[in-house]
Amino acid sequence: MGFSDKIRVLAVDLSSGDVTSQELASDVSKKFIGGRGAGTYLLGTLLKKDVDALSPDNPLIFATGPLTGTAAPTGGRYMVLCKSPLTGLVACSNSGGQFGAELRRTGVDIICVTGRAEKPVYLVINDKGVELKDATGLWGKDTHFTTDAIRKELGSDTIKVACIGPGGENLVRFACIINDKHRAAGRSGVGAVMGAKNLKAVAVKGSEKPEAHHHERFMETVKERVKTLQEHPVTGQGLPALGTKVLDNIINEHGAYPTRNFQTGVFESTDEVCGEALVEKGYLKKNRGCYACPIKCARVTQLPTGAKGEGPEYESGWALGAAVGVKDLISITEANYLCNLFGLDTISCGLTIACAMELFQKGLIKKKELEGGPALSFGSSEALVFYTKQTAFKEGFGARLAEGSLRLASSYGAEQYSMSVKGQELPAYDPRGVQGQGLSYATSNRGGCHVRAYLIAPEVLGIPEKLDPQATEGKAQWVKAFQDLTAVIDSMGMCLFTSFALGAEDYLAILNAFTGFNYSLEELMECGERIWNLERVLNIRFGMKPDTDTLPQRLLKEPMPEGAQKGNTVRLGEMLPEYYKSRGWDENGVPTKELLQRLDIDNI
Repeated sequence: MGFSDKIRVLAVDLSSGDVTSQELASDVSKKFIGGRGAGTYLLGTLLKKDVDALSPDNPLIFATGPLTGTAAPTGGRYMVLCKSPLTGLVACSNSGGQFGAELRRTGVDIICVTGRAEKPVYLVINDKGVELKDATGLWGKDTHFTTDAIRKELGSDTIKVACIGPGGENLVRFACIINDKHRAAGRSGVGAVMGAKNLKAVAVKGSEKPEAHHHERFMETVKERVKTLQEHPVTGQGLPALGTKVLDNIINEHGAYPTRNFQTGVFESTDEVCGEALVEKGYLKKNRGCYACPIKCARVTQLPTGAKGEGPEYESGWALGAAVGVKDLISITEANYLCNLFGLDTISCGLTIACAMELFQKGLIKKKELEGGPALSFGSSEALVFYTKQTAFKEGFGARLAEGSLRLASSYGAEQYSMSVKGQELPAYDPRGVQGQGLSYATSNRGGCHVRAYLIAPEVLGIPEKLDPQATEGKAQWVKAFQDLTAVIDSMGMCLFTSFALGAEDYLAILNAFTGFNYSLEELMECGERIWNLERVLNIRFGMKPDTDTLPQRLLKEPMPEGAQKGNTVRLGEMLPEYYKSRGWDENGVPTKELLQRLDIDNI
């Protein structure tokens, strides 16, 4: 049997224990593709009004794409969607590993979890059916223990598990969901929503293989694109050799490596914490790839202490390193391991600690508030590891950190020290050195984020062409195009890293061969535009104001103090009106009725 355009949804009501199977309307897969798109559509139909993110009324959606679990290069991605407890906006977090592919093999495309269980449970989906099992004995356990215990209980080492750690259980607003022990649906607090539902884990094992509409055409198309990825200098050489931390020295030399809570864009100790150092110090043991991945950018590491795990990746290593001024690679890696064990988003964790360090530096946080904990000083390895643990368990000052940097800083009347957009902490690129990336941050539908439109590719790396990073003209159109294409890639079930080597026509060829939909390029990009606009509509429904399309004042008003970008600020005012115009929105950033009608999302 070939590809079916029916998106199969497993609806799980934890309050009643009822489990039902449904199918989304047949045109949803054509209009929204799957994954992020179909998940956003489902979220919109379920949340017609604003609800508290940690209430039972907030659905938690695990969504695969049509290429998840197939031979498509990197075709193992899945998304987790809900309303975010960190931002109050749409949370849509992407993860790789093996879990998504295994979920697809169960015959389920989307899991939609509603309600709240009376006691901790975990969900099992396999060829025998669907079952909710008692997880009381797993509550309080870390993600590694939980994964191993569930596999032992179910009698199989090949079962794939996505679970929360203490971070999600304790409702840390930036808690994540960890699958396969090391992969994370990392951002926006999806783990806290899972914890609020008393859902400890989802375990999946299936045997149904997704089949293409045109099998031979699909496999030939895949073979050609895998070759392209293997021959590209980024996906075939840079990422396999050094992982994402290949970027450390590149971004630092560009002068956009945010240091000590974005006080500067140059870290003096990058050589001690970069990807090359991870290799030279002997901490890197081998590479590992997610499902069907020819790139294999994951790093399996082990410290001299004996501790071992994966990472740190570029973003994690930066957030737990330069962002807090720490130059000790052992402590950075240890904090990264702890985030994986306890289920914390490394970016928001690091940036919230960095925010606290600046508040401490400015005298706003007093030593007595730390309840005997180490001083929150930039560069303190001890403070980094100590407060990472405290945050996960909401112990001592960790209870304040668990709220995220914006709520923390606002409680001291110093919101300006939260390096966040729409309440979500910014990633590892100072936009004073990359104007288009600044616009991407400001307009991101999920707050501070680099994977909604990665303008670092053209502005720094010259992919697909080199743009002047300090130019503002034309950046609005670039950001829109990247945002729309990224929405397509996320919805297909492929990894964004493939876009270093592949273009829109490549994704079009792969998707058409698998689904048989025969999209035109314009129709495919319109899918991305539709998804982006629906996310915007939902955010407005959830109370987002247009004036949140901005950046921290430091980045708009304080010139970069040193390095290659010295003297620069983000000239957002030159780009934002043009962006709204290119989107077809009104001057306040609201999609027009005519646009929503054209995209056929005016009634969602």
